[in-house]
Amino acid sequence: MKAPLALLAVVALAVLGAAFADASQEVRACRMVHLWYRVEPGRAFYNEVTVEDSAHGTYFAACGWSRGYLGIQELADGKKVVIFSVWDPAAGDDPAAVPLKMQVKMLYKDPKVRAGRFGNEGTGGQSFFDYDWKLQTTYRFFVTAKAEGPDRTAYRGYFYLPEEKEWKHLATFSTLTPKGELLRGHYSFVEDFLRNRGSVTQARKATFGNGWVESAAGAWVSLRKAHFNADPTPALKNIDAGPAGSGYFLATGGTTVNATTRLLETITRGTNGKRQADLPEAE
Repeated sequence: MKAPLALLAVVALAVLGAAFADASQEVRACRMVHLWYRVEPGRAFYNEVTVEDSAHGTYFAACGWSRGYLGIQELADGKKVVIFSVWDPAAGDDPAAVPLKMQVKMLYKDPKVRAGRFGNEGTGGQSFFDYDWKLQTTYRFFVTAKAEGPDRTAYRGYFYLPEEKEWKHLATFSTLTPKGELLRGHYSFVEDFLRNRGSVTQARKATFGNGWVESAAGAWVSLRKAHFNADPTPALKNIDAGPAGSGYFLATGGTTVNATTRLLETITRGTNGKRQADLPEAE
């Protein structure tokens, strides 16, 4: 089964923030900034996030790929959560309009996780774990992919709980995919989803570090290079990105100045880092 063009449109809208191209959005929100990692498709994706500056209505996506994303959010009311989402392979923003056979299936969720359907940025399955994450603290994320029959892939999302020193399996979502597709199109981003005009004056910055992807053959590949991109909002001066040890920083909004990396340039991180040895099994 070939990936429908509609799916590509959904992915483009959700990841690139094409809705921000509207000139009326220019002063409503910080520019959404992305790191697109130069790596081949694989079956597992590990990444770390350290948030330096945040504000209400911010998403720090650690592990994004063509079918979903995993990261942490500060909601509009200041509440903090871990979020894991997977998209339906269909166009449109109304989750109720998607035929049952094309909907994401939830195969598992942790008892402390809230899960359901979402819309308005494509549609799909979404899960939330209430967790009061802190600034200047490194958090760890892991996604695995496994073929489920000839036309579906099951994606597992994990978050490492530093207080308990263990991985929490948040949820597993299954979605329709072309035969053999696992994880591809790896990326991270910082997004201001409050978009209330005042939010553009608030800085958001995080370091995405020590990222690795496990190939379908079982070889681990370091995320040594990343392509710096952003949504079409024209406020170029208020974004920046660059190498940060074994990772990369992304910054947007407030007094941020584009002083390190020009948009669309490729960044090579400073050091290779060391892959963590305690990751859940990809299967």
